Amino acid sequence: MLALVSTVEWINVEVLDPLIVCLLLGAGIWFTLRSRCLQLRLLPLAFRLLHRSFSARSDAGSGVSTFQALCTSLASHVGTSNLAGVALAISLGGPGAVFWMWVMAVFGMATAFVENTLAQVYKTRAPDGSFRGGPAYYMEKALGQRWLGVIFSFLLMAAFGFSFNAVQANSVSAALADAFGLPHLLSALGLVVLSALVIFRGLHGITRFAAKVVPVMTLFYVAISLFIVLSSIDQLPAILSLVVRSAFGLDHAVAGGAGYMVSQAIAQGIRRGLFSNEAGMGSAPNLHATATPSPAHPATQGLVSMFSVFFDTLVICSATAAIVLVSGVDYGGEQTGIVLTQAAMKATLGDFGPAFIAITSLLFGLTSVVANAFYGESSLRFISGKDRWIPFYRVLVLVMVSWGALTDLPAVWTMADFFMLLMALMNLVVILILSRQAFVVLDDFEREHKQGLNPVFLSRKLPNMGWRIDQDIWGDSKGQ
Repeated sequence: MLALVSTVEWINVEVLDPLIVCLLLGAGIWFTLRSRCLQLRLLPLAFRLLHRSFSARSDAGSGVSTFQALCTSLASHVGTSNLAGVALAISLGGPGAVFWMWVMAVFGMATAFVENTLAQVYKTRAPDGSFRGGPAYYMEKALGQRWLGVIFSFLLMAAFGFSFNAVQANSVSAALADAFGLPHLLSALGLVVLSALVIFRGLHGITRFAAKVVPVMTLFYVAISLFIVLSSIDQLPAILSLVVRSAFGLDHAVAGGAGYMVSQAIAQGIRRGLFSNEAGMGSAPNLHATATPSPAHPATQGLVSMFSVFFDTLVICSATAAIVLVSGVDYGGEQTGIVLTQAAMKATLGDFGPAFIAITSLLFGLTSVVANAFYGESSLRFISGKDRWIPFYRVLVLVMVSWGALTDLPAVWTMADFFMLLMALMNLVVILILSRQAFVVLDDFEREHKQGLNPVFLSRKLPNMGWRIDQDIWGDSKGQ
């Protein structure tokens, strides 16, 4: 077993990491240039579309609203990776890793638009009237390669349904034990019960839960972080300088090893950025495909989806990084992950700090578990086409949650990264192939919006591909 884990870790570090770094940056830069920097040009419009979706929530019918889909996507993104993952990136890659997380987020916003727009275009209607979609569906419908979608679905189920949920539970359990001395067994039982109460309510239960919990917990965490940063505002210029110098190896403290430190900063920043905001990984499209956008156009959801990357990395991950760097704790020592974040909080807020991180970790971890569980359900439905295996799958998810809360998981982290990187590799190649269609959709949306019209998408607007799109959704007499 140890030999297998070592081999997988070698593949992650030596093969997949460099390949994904090149693909992520290359795809993000290309999407940014091709769309004329849509993440900057259209961010105000995306905000107005998000605001508009509030009034459309009650009109979503059998689907979910744009806002609910965004919150549920954020529920998966905003997890313990924002608390533990950022601290881990800093401890392994230095403060410069934060800079590369920012770079990943800026370009990742364009990548998120492409994959989530494609998910909307190629979504399908389930027997209960709700929508299903994601990378597996556009692999099958747009490329005509169902086998590719099946492989992707297995990877997604293994990564999110099982591995990442064990990792989330492990971080929550560690935080509660450190702050309150809570036995891991009690943490495991509590997480299983709370997760089950949401997971067994299905998609609508998950989206309603996320829409209520995610905005509150995110704003509260950011508010506390801002308080800490403003309390040490005099340190902020030095911290920002440290991040930039470390990102490019300009710090004299690492002279002689600058090349290695820069490579570590880039690798850790991009890997943790991908794990945190998931742009390009192919997970979020499974949720954004379930939405009924308003206006009824795939680009609506694609534009709004950029907010999940923006908030997750540029706001929440930056908040955690600021807490760690402002606190003065030794981020290069033995403490790492969630324990390092708690130590930083304790240094700035006293005994309240670890308790706050523990409670935040519980909320972040819980929302991630239930959203990740849905990703796995979506994958299982694509593979089997039926719901009869869903209850069994949900039980397995809860087993993984309890196991993760009770066990040290270095091997699971390695396997989770492996599955994640393979998912990202498959999805990035596919969306690069299909990106032209996403930009045709974007051009159609912008043209109608500039004419003062309410943008409406019809399958015939996509040359030579309209026949592959579900006509009851995007046809001339669609049933949205």
